[in-house]
Order: sequence, then C-alpha cells, then structure tokens
Amino acid sequence: MQIQQLIKRWPVYTALAIFLAGCSFSQSKSKKLLRAAEDETFDLIIVPGIPLENGEWGRIMKARVYWAKFLYEKGIARNVMFSGSAVHSPYYESKVMALYAEAIGIPKENIFTETKAEHSVENIYYSYKKARKLGFRKIALATDPFQSKMTRRFTRKRVSKDIHLLPFVFDTLKVLEPQMANPEINFETARAENFIALKERKNFWQRLRGTRGRSMEKEPY
Repeated sequence: MQIQQLIKRWPVYTALAIFLAGCSFSQSKSKKLLRAAEDETFDLIIVPGIPLENGEWGRIMKARVYWAKFLYEKGIARNVMFSGSAVHSPYYESKVMALYAEAIGIPKENIFTETKAEHSVENIYYSYKKARKLGFRKIALATDPFQSKMTRRFTRKRVSKDIHLLPFVFDTLKVLEPQMANPEINFETARAENFIALKERKNFWQRLRGTRGRSMEKEPY
C-alpha cells in the first residue's frame, strides 16, 4: 500500500510512525537528530516535493511544509528550499509548496524553489547544487523519516557528507496538527507550460534510471 494512502487512512501521524518503523528512521533517531540540531542554525533546509492530490495538498505535503515552518520558527533554519518539477501534474511541486509555505507564515524572502528535480535523489542533488551556488553553506534535508532513510546513502555518497538530516518528529507534528490551516492557493502561478507527465515522456527504464540518480545533470545551475 502506498504511503500516501496510509496517511489518508490513519488520522494521526503516530500511526504512520509505527508502520514506518522497519523502513525509516525510528522516532528516537529522529528526536536525536533534532536535538543535535537545536544548538545550530542551518543556512537552508531542503524540502523535497510531492504532487498535489485532487487539486489540493495531501497529508504528506502538508506535513513537509509545516515541518519546514516549525524548523524555521525554532531558528534551526534560516531559509527553506522546496524542490520539485511538474512531474505528475501540471504544477511545479516546489512552487505549490512555496505558495503554501508563504500562506502559513514563512516569509517570502526566506523561501526558495528548485524546479528541475523529477525524483527524490534529484530533489537533494539539484537543491544542494543550487543552494551552494546561491552562497548557502550549512545545509540540511528536512522530510519524512521514510524518505530520509531511503535517500541517506545517496545523500552521503553522491551529494555531501555534511548535509544534516532532520526527519519528522511525529510527536511534534501531532501537537501542531490542530493548528494546521488549509489556506486557499492560486495554483495558476505554479502551472508549467506545455506540461507532459513523466510517465508519458519517459519509459519505465528511463524512469528507473532517474530514480537511481543515473540521469542527473552534473552542473544543473
């Protein structure tokens, strides 16, 4: 069953944490990573994209955006870069998330987007490359525990050993959940021109290469 379906079906984040225990960072590990970051301030956190669900944000996108807001308001992150192209829908994932982030209170001047990435590994690689070119040096990856663990090896070997991991702490999201708003967004500003879905542009083997990081541009920015 897809992670997105499980999040829809279970009303609380703690249920997802139980399911992910065997294939993601444990909550004790996530809390440890957060504690290690509390005395630091990162120039920028990378937040991987995810497509809209039926014209609105789903629970995964919402959790990633609110986790970014939490880290920003705690002073752990000075800036946020959302990453994601228009992959499965005609809207840039990164731009949609940026619109939501601004709507819930992250200042626009502290929000950046990366619009080339079509796979999780590209989210990290392209965002890191763009962040470094923009002058950011101290960088972290902020996403769910599943994606954090699944991309950890790639991040360390292919991107940088200095990227700190900041996976969700579900207890924190559970506390934040009653305060989570659902602002109305004008998605037209995030629409991609001449959109063609990834599965129509690339065959299975091409998509697999992309998932494994075999199709990345060495110097995208």
